[in-house]
Amino acid sequence: MIDKLNPPSALRSFLASEAAGGILLMVAAACAMIIANASPESAELYHHFVHAETGPTLSPKLGPMTVHLWINDGLMAIFFLLVGLEIKREFVDGRLSTWKRRGLPVAAAVAGMALPALVYLLVINGDKSLTHGWAIPAATDIAFALGVMALLGKRAPTSLKLLLTTIAIVDDIGAVAIIAFVYTTGLNGAALAAAAIIFAGMFTLNKLHVKSLPVYLLLFGALWYAVLLSGVHATIAGVLAAMAIPIRKTPGAPDAIDSPLHKLENGLHSWSAYIIVPLFGFANAGVELSGLGLNELLSPLPLGVAAGLFIGKQLGILSSIWLCVKTGFATMPRGATWVQVYGMALLCGIGFTMSLFIGALAFPGQALLIEEAKIGILSGSLISALVGFAVLRFAPLHHDHDKVEAEEEAEIAADGHVAS
Repeated sequence: MIDKLNPPSALRSFLASEAAGGILLMVAAACAMIIANASPESAELYHHFVHAETGPTLSPKLGPMTVHLWINDGLMAIFFLLVGLEIKREFVDGRLSTWKRRGLPVAAAVAGMALPALVYLLVINGDKSLTHGWAIPAATDIAFALGVMALLGKRAPTSLKLLLTTIAIVDDIGAVAIIAFVYTTGLNGAALAAAAIIFAGMFTLNKLHVKSLPVYLLLFGALWYAVLLSGVHATIAGVLAAMAIPIRKTPGAPDAIDSPLHKLENGLHSWSAYIIVPLFGFANAGVELSGLGLNELLSPLPLGVAAGLFIGKQLGILSSIWLCVKTGFATMPRGATWVQVYGMALLCGIGFTMSLFIGALAFPGQALLIEEAKIGILSGSLISALVGFAVLRFAPLHHDHDKVEAEEEAEIAADGHVAS
């Protein structure tokens, strides 16, 4: 039961729900793979369920709504609303609220997006039919990565969990920008104007100090439909709506019980972690492996995606952190060793949710390429998870591990704003 006088911090709730949700996501993805490959009958049943038409036709561009569309364009808009709330909280009232704190995660996230894209482009070797997929390995899955860290218990330093979270949040900003500006085509001007008016109205309500969440959620529904019709991917409505939700800043103190953003974020955590993201994983991870040989697995698209996630992510993130620490731009995460930082960099190569999402946008209407991208995502993410887990499991602990962990836990319990 939640203590209304001392509500849990958004950060604490986030870490707990994302870690548990990440484990559930692994189970959902594994179930999809098993069902899709158990027999031809089960594979047919899986695809029939995912692509079953449920209606109505909300957008001429998309046609009749299916289970897959409701999950990817509907439920994932709520996931992106939560992503937007997390981004806003961190920049306004959290670990990214000052330029000093932003430096390391921003540098690591930028390098961690650029290097995977570069590795991908090098592997596909100029194949123009595949270049549109450059952003697929650029994303990090917070839930999956924190789920792996949760399996490590106390062997994974809290400072690295927090650094991974902030890197992934900055990474999400980049992914959202890529979806909005790179994978958006055929815009409907009237719908786009309607979306702009609705968003402006939400922003105006914020400035007028209106704090009623039902009002904002009702307008979020209208904004989602307008964005869906506009040609911009409907999930962007979630991020836009989050930017308009009022927040009461509480630096150095527990989250305010009357802060609309904190209330909504805490309310959405469980729905997103335990229902929406696992459903997305189940609906998108069911890749049929029958008939796939070494040649298919090592073809440019899956190989490029897998190499980008496993090689590009670790190179980009580890090298940027090393450079920031050695130049004095940032300090080493408390209670962590370089081997543990390397393990965290490997886990950032788990690109499951966002990568699957971008993969579907990169090759619209090209089922074969989407399936090949999924193979690369699943293999690259799995290798990153297994190697990252092994490195963190067997890495020697920092000599002050127990002391620093106690301090980190105390600070999170106190106010959710952990010291740098």
